[in-house]
Amino acid sequence: MTDLLQEGITVVEDIYKERQPVGDLKAIYFISPNEKSVDCVVKDFKSKSSCKYKAAYIYFSDVCPDSLFEKLKSCQPKTIKRCKEINISFFPKESQVFLLNVPEAFHLLYSPDKSVDKVSAMKSIAQQIVTLCATLDENPGIRYKRDSLDNAEDLANLVEEKLVHYYQTDERNQCKEKSQSQLLILDRGFDPVSTVLHELTFQAMIYDVLPIENDVYKYKPDGATSKDKEGRLDESDELWVKIRHRHIADVLEEIPKLVKEISSTKRETQGKLSISNLSNLMKKMPHIRKQISKQALHLSLAEDCMRKFKGNLEKLCKVEQDLAMGTNAEGQKVTEYMRVLLPVLLSKDVGNYDKIRAILLYIFMENGTTQESLDRLIQHVKIDSDGDVLKNWKYLGVSIVPKSSQRKPPRRDRSREETFQLSRWTPMIKDIIEDNIENKLDSREWPYCSECPAAWNGSGAVSARQKHNTLNREDRKTVSKLIIFVIGGITYSEIRCAYEVSRANKFVQVIIGSTHIITPEKMLDDVKNLTKPHVPKETFTIMA
Repeated sequence: MTDLLQEGITVVEDIYKERQPVGDLKAIYFISPNEKSVDCVVKDFKSKSSCKYKAAYIYFSDVCPDSLFEKLKSCQPKTIKRCKEINISFFPKESQVFLLNVPEAFHLLYSPDKSVDKVSAMKSIAQQIVTLCATLDENPGIRYKRDSLDNAEDLANLVEEKLVHYYQTDERNQCKEKSQSQLLILDRGFDPVSTVLHELTFQAMIYDVLPIENDVYKYKPDGATSKDKEGRLDESDELWVKIRHRHIADVLEEIPKLVKEISSTKRETQGKLSISNLSNLMKKMPHIRKQISKQALHLSLAEDCMRKFKGNLEKLCKVEQDLAMGTNAEGQKVTEYMRVLLPVLLSKDVGNYDKIRAILLYIFMENGTTQESLDRLIQHVKIDSDGDVLKNWKYLGVSIVPKSSQRKPPRRDRSREETFQLSRWTPMIKDIIEDNIENKLDSREWPYCSECPAAWNGSGAVSARQKHNTLNREDRKTVSKLIIFVIGGITYSEIRCAYEVSRANKFVQVIIGSTHIITPEKMLDDVKNLTKPHVPKETFTIMA
């Protein structure tokens, strides 16, 4: 809202709600091209005496059908000063992350309910992806991950069809040539492990274990007696950008160093660093209050994470990593997964959702289980009423009951990469991105819906720890974009992988997106609700 005020916008209102007329102000309408929104605009300028605003400047987030343009002609003459399609039917969450902000698509696309309008949801998602491509001025070659659900194939074909339509240039139906970019489309079931595993990198961890709402974290800067402060986690905070993808252990080392750099004196920060010490430092050195305030925010986040970690999380992470990797920290193969899982199930200190996450990792690694074993696990954790949280994964194409004989895809060898023992698992999306850059994706598993005009090669991937992406102006002109779209949600650990591969490859920029971002708890709730009736989410469009 502050940014809008700086641009001279004084009021932001919901177009669907009753609004008071402000006849001396011009209105900017940013709306979706649907009948409901256009009807609201027409109502605002129906007659000369009842015009709500002095004039209207209308911007559609997507392509507007001719029928809706015709409706606007019924508005009072000369009241509409501008009407434009701006093709931004997506949300740029971060510099390399985009969202469609349609979390309800998970239920629409995976629910077994045949009455759900899956086709309309797919068409809408496809159109939103096209607006992303249009904004980037890209006409990418498209590939999809073949699976049993066909969601990725259907969406890939829809996107290609709509891209052809969008880039038509004349009556001969000639289209804009394919650009040197690629779009990979995957269904959420491609990597269920990364959706439930506890992550110890900073961003993924805090969104999993701390109560972050709308990217806002509430904390007490001066201890329990002080008032709550709010800190927003976004890319306007340079420190957040610097540390968000680091391991929590590295973050706890990094923050004190930065505090000492800013204060430029070791005497001010001697002893153990705490929120209280930082508060005192701010009072002594008001000229660095803003920087220290950021340090306090992230130190508080890190300390809260470590309190969780020193509780049950450390032991839980060890079990999860052994289950996910199939080997222990010493590299020895796990032969009895149930023996690894049992201590978690028997612990009274571990909550039900954490037990469910561990059970799912066990089932994923076994490639499914028997109905008898599944029933025993449900009874053991006493989740009879919530058994769907385990069973419903089958609707994502994940083997639950019975065991699947299908072989799991091979993983890249990362045994030489430096890592923490409790963070050995690498999300499968990183393998896919690196294999694609090196032209190693199997065309039988990854069919082409459309190809780039030349062989797409990002010059090979290397470890993100060995090389950094430092581009000058000339280099940026030759950067190829690899756009990843995951149907049904992406995790923060998968987002981190996109940044890591981009940093490691000078001529490739990975842009990752989805219908929404998921945390483990959100994922479990969504899966559990797949067999329940869908409750449509109220949506609205902002008018300023």
